[in-house]
Amino acid sequence: MVLVCSYVAMLAATAQAQTGTVKAFTGATLIHDAAQAPIQDATLLVQDGKVLAAGAAANIRIPAGAERTSLSGKTIIPGLINTHGHVTTPADLATYAAYGVTTVLSLGGEPPEVFAARGDQHTPLLNRTRVYLAGPVLTPTSVAEARTQVANAAAQHVDIIKIRVDDNLGTTPKMAPEVSRAVIREAHARGLRVAVHLYYLDDARDLLASGADLIAHSVRDQSVDEAFTQALRASGACYTPTLMREVSTFVYESTPAFLSDSLFLTHANAQWVAAVKEPARQQALRNSISAQTYKAQLPVAQRNLKRLFDAGVPVVMGTDTGPMGRFQGYFELMEIEMMVDAGLTPAQALVASTRDAARCLKVDNELGTLERGKYADFLVLDASPLERISNIRRIHSVWIAGNRVPR
Repeated sequence: MVLVCSYVAMLAATAQAQTGTVKAFTGATLIHDAAQAPIQDATLLVQDGKVLAAGAAANIRIPAGAERTSLSGKTIIPGLINTHGHVTTPADLATYAAYGVTTVLSLGGEPPEVFAARGDQHTPLLNRTRVYLAGPVLTPTSVAEARTQVANAAAQHVDIIKIRVDDNLGTTPKMAPEVSRAVIREAHARGLRVAVHLYYLDDARDLLASGADLIAHSVRDQSVDEAFTQALRASGACYTPTLMREVSTFVYESTPAFLSDSLFLTHANAQWVAAVKEPARQQALRNSISAQTYKAQLPVAQRNLKRLFDAGVPVVMGTDTGPMGRFQGYFELMEIEMMVDAGLTPAQALVASTRDAARCLKVDNELGTLERGKYADFLVLDASPLERISNIRRIHSVWIAGNRVPR
């Protein structure tokens, strides 16, 4: 009898652990989907790391025993999704999370421990950023090498293939078209999509015609034309402007104001901060032809973003953060503000950074909006970013799988 009672008690304890305590977040304005109107005086219920219910408080019953968190006067938005970053250590995932970037697509160079972190992220205990990854950036020089390198990447179980088709403003060799086409064919044959680093419109045309799935940077050498715009829209490929990547190439020619922002300094890499303030480095950027070229082309990138967005192309937020001087987390907030500066409304920029970014990553069944059954990854802000996009920086707290992120 004792054994039977113990076994019943064990089953009851296991069931309780599986169902988990309901967490109730109350009183906030809820932007559950940035494409829809906010819900005033909302309730968000979370259980086992996922949304149990989200809506007006009058329509949601909070279960007895729920953990309640009052967020009166605050605004809840879905977690931000970066479709082009770089994660070289699991510690980067904590940095991204501190700024509300709750998911990142790392486009190349991840070590085994980051692959391991990806494998551990489907848990209701998660409190750091989710990561999807490309593994090595492929560098084949022949069709045969393209097949081999794609096969090797596929064996690592990457989420996407990444290639570079760029001559770095004429200073390095560029991947030949027949090779990039072979990568795309081989990847698609293995069920993998391809993200492409590029600069020139002519390369973008060829890569799009070859089946590229994610344009991982802006077209910057010239304005996009109607033919390319319509082809990109028809393809369904995502377009990631990475405006802050462009900014990072020249902004340290002097000491930018954000280097003294307390939000920035709380989590910024101190060695990087010191490095970009060095007078010799700043002088070198002022004299750098490439830095000044990227600076001059930034307005082209912004105009192309607006034109493509207005044409119905899925424009999504990305930054290329991770390399030195491209500060993870904080640059994503600045990217969203720059998207608004380029002509998007705050709501459109939020959609590009949440729902549409999740669709681009093919994870919108789990992320991007706060709906029943999706992961409870969200930001709590002190003011609505729909009223002023700079409010995206007024972070009260960050929650991933319904767990508060240390920050």
